[in-house]
Amino acid sequence: MRTALVIGTGLVGTSAALALAGRGIRVHLVDHDPESARTAAALGAGTDEAPEGRVDLAVVAVPPAHVASVLVTAMRDGVARGYLDVASVKGGPRRELEALGVDLAPYIGTHPMAGKERSGPLAATADLFEGRPWVLTPTRDTDTEVLNLALELVALCRAVPVVMDADAHDRAVALVSHTPQLISSMVAARLAEADETAVRLCGQGIRDVTRIAASDPRMWVEILSANPGPVADVLAGVAADLDGTVRALRALESADGDRRRGGAEGIEDVLRRGNAGRVRVPGKHGAAPASYETVSVLISDRPGELARIFADAERAGVNVEDVRIEHATGQQAGLVQLMVEPSTAVGLTAALRERGWAIRQ
Repeated sequence: MRTALVIGTGLVGTSAALALAGRGIRVHLVDHDPESARTAAALGAGTDEAPEGRVDLAVVAVPPAHVASVLVTAMRDGVARGYLDVASVKGGPRRELEALGVDLAPYIGTHPMAGKERSGPLAATADLFEGRPWVLTPTRDTDTEVLNLALELVALCRAVPVVMDADAHDRAVALVSHTPQLISSMVAARLAEADETAVRLCGQGIRDVTRIAASDPRMWVEILSANPGPVADVLAGVAADLDGTVRALRALESADGDRRRGGAEGIEDVLRRGNAGRVRVPGKHGAAPASYETVSVLISDRPGELARIFADAERAGVNVEDVRIEHATGQQAGLVQLMVEPSTAVGLTAALRERGWAIRQ
């Protein structure tokens, strides 16, 4: 691949363009909002000038509802040798193209499993896809050359290719992406009218659960409108669990011992099933999740403090596998949780204490 045309310069389109341009591909940018394309070009994602002839690959990075129409226009204009889209839903756009009688040989549906709460070209980064799964949904009609162009794009973006059926993909993202977005928003909505005293008690747990609730509602309406059935199916299962959990909690209020025991068993059941599901979430580098020991360090909110902790961990010969920060309410301080291999936790704790850090047991 030497040339590419990115149609749609939002977060995903601009991030892909930045990755391609950074690896020597000549990238042309176009968007229904010319200012967005100019912004992406100014960031180094390519040029907003039209290509002089056919490019090797056209990347359609528009909302799911517009994928088919944009692809049809691009394919009829013959702007590229191969075409792909990066929409988060795959079955619907493919069926629209089939209904329009489009030759699907030069097209492949794809979906990079990466994103942010922020949208637009200014949120884009060249490393957005690094190490992330990038789903490819070829059909029997997909030309081998187009599949190879898609695989080259994935490699240039340093993502990990995953081949799936389009409808299986849509059911999967309903479970692991679309439903979590709705549930996060529902939990965050409870905070909107909550008493200020309650909100001030927010800790890391509520921050973890509601992080993605900051996402753009208009974008998510477009995504969910393209995949409503599979999302509704998952939510129906969640609703059944919620109903059972509410009944179990009500039983715990009862004066009857048998009812309380039944309620406790119901709560324990859903928590244990949650444990079993959480274990299946891939860990570092997509491998099986590892069990880490947490070393908690009190830290002041001053420039360079985090860098100093990591430097001290490095001097102790310990690799920090993951990190979380919990800020103290009303204070210029917080708690840094360093996740490390269990065999290194004691040594790291001792080394940090020697260097003056306060360790929280």
